[in-house]
Amino acid sequence: MMRARCYEKHQYPILEAGKLRAKLRSYLLPEQGTALIILVVALLAGAQPARAQGSFQLLAAPGALQGVLVGSDYVNSFGNINALGIGTPKGGLTLTTLSIGAIYFTPYIVRFANLPNNHRGGLTAYVSTNFAHPTAQIIQHCPDTATCTTAGGYSAMSTSAASPSVVVPAPGISNNVQVTAGLGIFLPDNNGAGAFSGVDGAGVITFTMTDLTTNVVVATATFTFNGTPSHTVQNALQFTLATATGGLTVQPTADYSMSFGSVNGLGIGPAAGITTVAASGGVIYSTPYVLQPAFADFASTKGTISVFVSTDFVNPGSLQASSAPSSAGPYVTISKSSATPTTITTTAADRASLTEFLGLFVSNVNGPTAFAGNDQATLTFTLTVP
Repeated sequence: MMRARCYEKHQYPILEAGKLRAKLRSYLLPEQGTALIILVVALLAGAQPARAQGSFQLLAAPGALQGVLVGSDYVNSFGNINALGIGTPKGGLTLTTLSIGAIYFTPYIVRFANLPNNHRGGLTAYVSTNFAHPTAQIIQHCPDTATCTTAGGYSAMSTSAASPSVVVPAPGISNNVQVTAGLGIFLPDNNGAGAFSGVDGAGVITFTMTDLTTNVVVATATFTFNGTPSHTVQNALQFTLATATGGLTVQPTADYSMSFGSVNGLGIGPAAGITTVAASGGVIYSTPYVLQPAFADFASTKGTISVFVSTDFVNPGSLQASSAPSSAGPYVTISKSSATPTTITTTAADRASLTEFLGLFVSNVNGPTAFAGNDQATLTFTLTVP
């Protein structure tokens, strides 16, 4: 017979579930023990769960871009970027121009915490959500084993969760040890079908921390390219002049300048870098120079280069500017109208240098219209890309 007074209730904390089981068994009838033992075993299993330990922080390196922590994840924007590296990058970013594009990057600091004593952690990353235009901007990374303050330390980040890029490799680092890694974006010179310009801030990187002692994933976080100003790819165009081999020196002052030195209507004694070509009514002094077009993220793969005389010689009857594709000519007198400039080429390609010849016609006229003395003119070159 079981009576109420034969049973005593005891309150015990759940962490002392073993004591609870011993007390119940001493007071209950045998046929009731099985159910209670099953219940107590369940309590014991839930009282001490196996837990993975570890956490990490991504911190701003001195003078570099800082990820803004939102919840347990990070967001920030690279702002306005372009494949020619024109303009000043957003504060905290480093810009390096390359022969095929430009890379914007920032180092950051990785620090681990909450690992068990004597355990070491590693970190990997992959592009979990790529940009909508992944060929226009390629996410880069730099592991802590490379130099992340120079462009040479960066390479394309993996887009696969199964084979992520290694940020902190084995043997890893322990708690509170800081190492420097890097994050960047490479913009290649894309024109034509692969071109893109505009706002594209959908890129997401997932970082995964692993306890390398147990090989257990212990923490994850994401970095999203978002923020202010908006992450924007700009199209860009650049046009420069340069000295050609054997030609006159092109001086890159506020504008470019070139001096033909002393000239005369008979072509006697031309300066170094100049050849003379016979012409009706005088002589043409000629020198090669280099046109250097560069453009990125335009719909067209070809551009047009034109030139006109924006400020003419004071003595245009004695001196005239002309242009030719070769030293021997034929030379064409350069237009003096901005509305109808002289076309040099309609097939200028990105980063493809073009050698052209600039001619100066000098008249051999005598009499009242003859001129001797100093004079100068200004030519304006234009690169146009659709």
